[in-house]
Order: sequence, then C-alpha cells, then structure tokens
Amino acid sequence: MKKTPKSTRTSDAAALLKSRLDRKTAKLGVIGLGYVGLPLAVELALAGFEVYGVDIDEARVKQLQKGVSYIQDVPTADVKKLVREGRLHASTDFSVLKKCDTVNICVPTPLSKQRDPDVSFIVAATEQVQKYLHKGMLVILESTTYPGTTDELVLPMLRSTGLEVGKDFFLAFSPERVDPGNPQFQTRNIPKVVGGVTAPCTEVAVKLYEQRLDKVIPVSSTQVAEMVKLLENTFRSVNIGLVNELALMCARMHIDVWEVISAAATKPFGFMPFYPGPGLGGHCIPIDPFYLSWKARASGFEARFIELAGHVNGHMPDHVVELVSEALNRNGKAIRGSKVLVLGVAYKADIDDVRESPSLDIMEKLRERGAKIEYCDPHVESIRFAGAKLKSVPFTATSIKRFDCAVIATAHKAFKYSDVLRWSKAVVDTRNALKGKKSNKIVRL
Repeated sequence: MKKTPKSTRTSDAAALLKSRLDRKTAKLGVIGLGYVGLPLAVELALAGFEVYGVDIDEARVKQLQKGVSYIQDVPTADVKKLVREGRLHASTDFSVLKKCDTVNICVPTPLSKQRDPDVSFIVAATEQVQKYLHKGMLVILESTTYPGTTDELVLPMLRSTGLEVGKDFFLAFSPERVDPGNPQFQTRNIPKVVGGVTAPCTEVAVKLYEQRLDKVIPVSSTQVAEMVKLLENTFRSVNIGLVNELALMCARMHIDVWEVISAAATKPFGFMPFYPGPGLGGHCIPIDPFYLSWKARASGFEARFIELAGHVNGHMPDHVVELVSEALNRNGKAIRGSKVLVLGVAYKADIDDVRESPSLDIMEKLRERGAKIEYCDPHVESIRFAGAKLKSVPFTATSIKRFDCAVIATAHKAFKYSDVLRWSKAVVDTRNALKGKKSNKIVRL
C-alpha cells in the first residue's frame, strides 16, 4: 500500500497553530500591560482565549488580579469579568510564557538622552521569550521602532535557540495604533497592519488578529510594517510643525492663525487641517520621527525635512513661555515671582496620560525663570515636579483667582472656559479654547 507523504514541518506547525486559533484552544501571551498591551490582552480574552499578561510593574499586576483596570479605555467591568472567568491572567513571572502559543511584545521604546532609539525594553522582553520559545510559537513585536528591528535584533536572538523561523516558530511585526481617549476608534476597529519574516509567519499572525479585530492588513515584510507606523506619526509631526511655524509667522503679521486654518479647511479637496499647539506629547508623535531620522542617518541619508519639523515642534514650549511673559507684562508683572496656573498636564484632551506632555516642559521653563507654578487637571491627580509631588488644584473661582496668569495647555472638556476667562487676571490660550471670546486678558497662540 502506497504511503501518503508526510507534510513539511512548515505546513504542520502553521496548520496546527491556525487550527488552535480557530478553535480558541491556543493560549496567548502579552508582554507589557500598558496603553497598548492591556487593551489587546482584553480584546483577545473577550474573543474567547485564555490570555496571560506579563508586566514588571507589580502595582499594575496586583490591580489586574483584583479585576481593576488602570487604563481609561479599558472598562473595569470587562477586566473583572475576564479575571473571574479565568480568561485573563496577570503576572510578573515570565515563566508563564512556556504555556503560551503566541506572544505579543508591547513594551516601551523611548529615546536616549542623545535622542537615539532605546531598544533595551525590547531586548529584555525578547530575552525572556528566548528562554521559553518552543516549536509552534508565534512571536509578534508591536513596540514602535526603527525599520529592521525585528529582523536584525529580535530574529537573531530567537534563532540562537536552534529553532528555525517559518518552520519551528513564527515571527512578525504589527505596529500598535492606539489613540487613547478616542471614543470612535479603539483596538478592535482600528485596521491592523502585520508583516512577517516569512510568508507563513505573516499568515499565522493574520490568523491571530482575525480572531477579534475587524480588519487585518498583511504587508510583504517586517520592515514595511515597521515603516508604516513611522510614516503615520511622522506625517502628523511634519504637518503639525508646519502649522506651528505658520502660527509663529501669523503672530508676527498680526493674523489670526486659527481663522486662517478654519477658512482653509472649507476646501473640499487637497487640504487636511492640522492645528498649532504648545508642543507635541504622547509616546508616539514626539518620538517616532527621531527613530526614522536615526535609521536614515545610519543608512547614509539625512532626513532634513523631518528633523526640521521636530525642531519647530520642540521649541513651541519656549514660545508659550514668551506668551506668558507678554500676558503678565500687560498687568505690569514679570515672570519672576508671578503665580502661574497651567490648565491641563495630560498631553491631549480628556485623558490622564502625561508622557512627553508639553505642559511639563512649559512648567519647568517657567519655574526656571522664577515663576511659582501649579496646575489643574481633572484627569491627573498628582505629578512629580521639581523633585516633589505636586497635586492638582481644584477648578474653582477661589483657586484660579489666586494666580496672575492661567495657561490653557490642554483643552479638557471638563474645563468651563467662560469661567477661566472670568476668574483669571490673564489667560494664555494655546488651544483656541476661547474661540470667539474677546478680552484684553487673552493672549492667543
């Protein structure tokens, strides 16, 4: 009797993992339970999988074990239900990865003091995956990084185990596209780009995301997927840099830049409105363009356009400080010795995330010039400032009237701006929050 030829290891491993994903019997791992990792872990658990989340932050892990969410976009009710049902586990022990069929790496990728990529968190996470890598495992890097990281950094570490990529294990990159505080677009309905080291790697990665996410977009390589994320945020950085420079220009010409943008936005084609502000915040837009320009330099290419936008955006807090000086001077005061209240320290409206927030730069620059600084933010109870814990002051007439100048740095909906204008001696508006209001108290960006 003629024997049927055995399938190749590639077909066996890929087919088995795809089958386990389809049947929801695969166990999934997520390293890093922050703004990217926790929403992803919860979505996968809601799809019916048993998910193991790992984080080095013990406080985060303890909260999750109690069924409490610390991420604004992840409902505590979902976390509590999933933990109770045994579908979401949180731990600081990386050995749980040994039981996982897939692992998503969602760790931070900050810049060094020299503004070079700091991939130490990726290396540390990959070292842990390397310890527990087994045949049939899918590993996906989601951390924003420079093109080539997956193939040049992660792949050699995993290959050192003796397992072969595309046959024994699968490796891909899929850029996170989280927009904290966005009620319309969240993890499930944001299209997911994914590129694998090999075609089977891409296929199994797509199969994983298709279990829960609405749309998955495969691309030809990990480098393409890595570049997609950098293009998206560099596009925003460059355009924000353009309107920030336009704002500085319009100020010199005594033209209302906000009116200019509003009128230009009526054009139904060929124009997309971007808006000036006190600087860039968050983990992505202020950082990603530097990852791209660093990689460009390493390739012998000078990304002058991108770096110029970063320079313009990076100097906006200095411009805001000058506006504060102008506002105080109208009342015969100098920055030194004046009491300044910063309204909003989160990097964008209606969230509690202060990473890379321009408000912090503004506060520090004002403090260096002798101002007495406090802040008000309904979403951020306290921050570390000038080496000490600083608490948010209440949004009341009594509080705000104490200050010589209020700076609207983040346009939270919780602020009633007519009250800000009424209670303040002077207001610097960096977000056009006082649109349509006329007063000598106002100095606009």
